[in-house]
Amino acid sequence: MSTEKKIERLRELRAKSLQPDNQRAVQRQHDAGKLTARERVEVLLDDGSFQEIDPFVQHHETNFGINEKRPLGDAVVTGWGAVDGRNVFVFAEDFTRFGGSLGAVVADKICKVMDLAMDTGTPIIGLKDSGGARIQEGVLGLDGYGRIFERNVRASGVIPQISVIMGPCAGGAVYSPALTDFIYQVEGTSHLFITGPDVIKAVTGEEVSMDGLGGAHAHSSQSGVTHFVAEDDRHALEEVRYLLSFLPLNNMEVPPFFTPLDAPNRMDEALTTVVPDSSNQPYDVLDVIHSLVDDGEFYEVHEHFAGNMVVGLARLDGYTVGIVANQPAVLAGTLDINASVKAARFVRFCDAFNIPIVTLVDVPGFLPGVDQEHGGIIRHGAKLLYAYSEATVPRISVIMRKAYGGAYLVMNSRAVRADVVFAWPSAEIAVMGAQGAVNVIHRRELADAEDPEARRAELVADYESTFNTPYIAAEHGLVDDVIEPRETRPRLIRALEILRNKREQLPPKKHGNIPL
Repeated sequence: MSTEKKIERLRELRAKSLQPDNQRAVQRQHDAGKLTARERVEVLLDDGSFQEIDPFVQHHETNFGINEKRPLGDAVVTGWGAVDGRNVFVFAEDFTRFGGSLGAVVADKICKVMDLAMDTGTPIIGLKDSGGARIQEGVLGLDGYGRIFERNVRASGVIPQISVIMGPCAGGAVYSPALTDFIYQVEGTSHLFITGPDVIKAVTGEEVSMDGLGGAHAHSSQSGVTHFVAEDDRHALEEVRYLLSFLPLNNMEVPPFFTPLDAPNRMDEALTTVVPDSSNQPYDVLDVIHSLVDDGEFYEVHEHFAGNMVVGLARLDGYTVGIVANQPAVLAGTLDINASVKAARFVRFCDAFNIPIVTLVDVPGFLPGVDQEHGGIIRHGAKLLYAYSEATVPRISVIMRKAYGGAYLVMNSRAVRADVVFAWPSAEIAVMGAQGAVNVIHRRELADAEDPEARRAELVADYESTFNTPYIAAEHGLVDDVIEPRETRPRLIRALEILRNKREQLPPKKHGNIPL
């Protein structure tokens, strides 16, 4: 065969691999409000940047009725491309082919791009839309999932891993997204669960819908599995592009710098009055965050889960930072199980990928209650303590108001090696609030007083003026400086500038034993 004929044959095969095998399946995908795998890749990546891998592979022959259907590329599209000029690897499960099911060849293709991503220090993005393991291939499909899981674990903390749930993802398939750094879920068309509604009804008698069990809102607000909710496929992929703008390509790099339009010395007088005079009155910490960061641009992570804790990504003078903040508007900003786990995971992500952490503190303590104690608040709260203590990236805290007891220590205090700690004049740093402290310290005096309530009010006022201030902590070097709220942004930027070349090493060890 001549070279011209061989090239012609190549072009025919390539064209065939790009064509859908079942136009009706494509139409069903569109009718459901979903894009096809190739359409998703095109939306995600810069125009013309996609380089496909393994477009000609076919599944292994079996005896279970699928030998007559051996589409080129099988049920996943894999390759690499660029997002805003920066390389990423991607795999997109193709629901129009065998329901996107995973067999040995599909697993081979996914593992290949994951290996390449690791070898080149490049983020990996998985677009999930699959019916699960391919029954016709039996244990080979299960083995394929296992090989993917192992690579997820090996890549953790080395390259960013992002999962986008854009259709069904059930059974063992859910553990690959669960091992990645961030999960997006498309509202209305994606479902994520171990066992479906029919199995649950048969085993437990409980009746639940697909959305109620594994929909985007169930996982973003109740289970905490999902970090971001998107309106549709295009919205999800645009959000992934935005997330990547904050992240480095791998753990050996720093996040990208963007020349800021916001002045580094900008002060915001509104911060002077953002904290109410009454320590029991709530306020929205998002107002503080938006005032501090470049152009008020804050990408909140886990927005719908554990609302008493706010975490997310922003920039200060063009450099990416992670924000961790108590939210006084929800449960008074107390730390509970979910808030502790949410913050701990985010702190560890930032530390793994060289993102400095700014912590805004207004925490009255851990949430009391039998459910919290029996649910393991001690163990879960220790996760956040562990995450901060382990982190070697620059860490700055701003104590805005309450910082009481063990919760003060957990929220990146000087005791756990915070690099810089600022406090506002409204800061209250103490073992507990004034009311509780007076009731303990002056219990006998109050019992013998002629007017216990009047005496209690006097003692509380005296305790507040003496102890519920930032100045005792500053006197002992536990606070580096007491600053005006309006000057917080420039002070943070200057501190981050001096900490940019921070180098810190943990003791040699295989790994620690975080209290999981």
